[in-house]
Amino acid sequence: MKKVYLYFANGLFLEAKSFGASGTSVGEIVFNTSMSGYQEIVTDPSYAGQFVTFTMPEIGIVGTNEQDMESRGAFCKGILVKRYNDTPSNFRSQESLSEFLECHGVMGITEIDTRYLTKMVRQEGAMMMVASTEVSQKEELQKILQSSPHIQEINYIDEVSTKEPYLHDKGFFDFEEMDYTKPQTKKKILAVDFGIKRNILNGLVQAGLLVEVIPNDFDPKSVIERYKQGEIGGVFLSNGPGDPAVLEKEVASIKELMSAGVPLFAICLGHQLLALAHGYPTYKLKFGHHGGNHPVKNLLSGEVEITAQNHNYSVPDEIEEIAEVTYRNLFDGTIEGLKYKEGVIYSVQHHPEASPGPKEASSIFKIFAKIACGERI
Repeated sequence: MKKVYLYFANGLFLEAKSFGASGTSVGEIVFNTSMSGYQEIVTDPSYAGQFVTFTMPEIGIVGTNEQDMESRGAFCKGILVKRYNDTPSNFRSQESLSEFLECHGVMGITEIDTRYLTKMVRQEGAMMMVASTEVSQKEELQKILQSSPHIQEINYIDEVSTKEPYLHDKGFFDFEEMDYTKPQTKKKILAVDFGIKRNILNGLVQAGLLVEVIPNDFDPKSVIERYKQGEIGGVFLSNGPGDPAVLEKEVASIKELMSAGVPLFAICLGHQLLALAHGYPTYKLKFGHHGGNHPVKNLLSGEVEITAQNHNYSVPDEIEEIAEVTYRNLFDGTIEGLKYKEGVIYSVQHHPEASPGPKEASSIFKIFAKIACGERI
């Protein structure tokens, strides 16, 4: 392993070992508390522009494989792990995590105190950092970091979104067949790709929706016409990376859909964009929500659900003026779901998904399906 040098916005300078891609990369450090599913995390487009610190100390044990991809590639800047295992022990593995990261140009950093880094981010908040296998001087790394744009200034959506529409017809993974199912679907919807995860698409299809995925720069007038003609039952706004406030064109398109009465449902970034479209600015959390163990309370049923989350932004409590809060985060009380009082608009902040889990919140897809089929909820 090569040596890799890290410099953080708070002045911290560290030396570690590198696996995966070499080079110099700048991004925002966050931490993820998931116990499994590192490939799904690495390939989640919502992590574009970020270094992910894993609180799970052992990473790499199951290798990587094509079936566990959440997107067409890996968009995070790098990952930081306590101990990296380069010899996979799983019958589904096709290549090691190191080979996978190198292929996708993502840095891997190991033999570093991830517990310390997690505490630092919790106390001081998510911050920018630079990692390099080429530059070892603290002063030079500091100059690189200071001259690089902040993640809040970068629009990653054009990078992660699809360029051409495509159909998605696969449901959840069947471990008996070792492949994804193809459930029978009742209604077509459009899913706007801001960095969508395949397992979210799988959840929509599993609920009975045929999904046509469209680029982020879609033509709202064309979408409205397709809805009026009865071709689609609604529009889904996906998860994605970065600060929603920079997506002015996307917000304008969503406003057009709202004005035309198109049913809308959304997850994560889409949830935040809906708030912006209604005139309620989002705000940045100190260190965000990243992991597969976040409890949220369903305020409609009273049940507590364990959810997967990956976001740094939240919608303000003032939005209760125009929407009913349907979910609350039990860690910090932030809003996790909304049902708007005008129009057929429903959104959640968390990620209900099939794998790596959890599954409790998958019922949200059934609600989306009812909306698309014109049923009352």
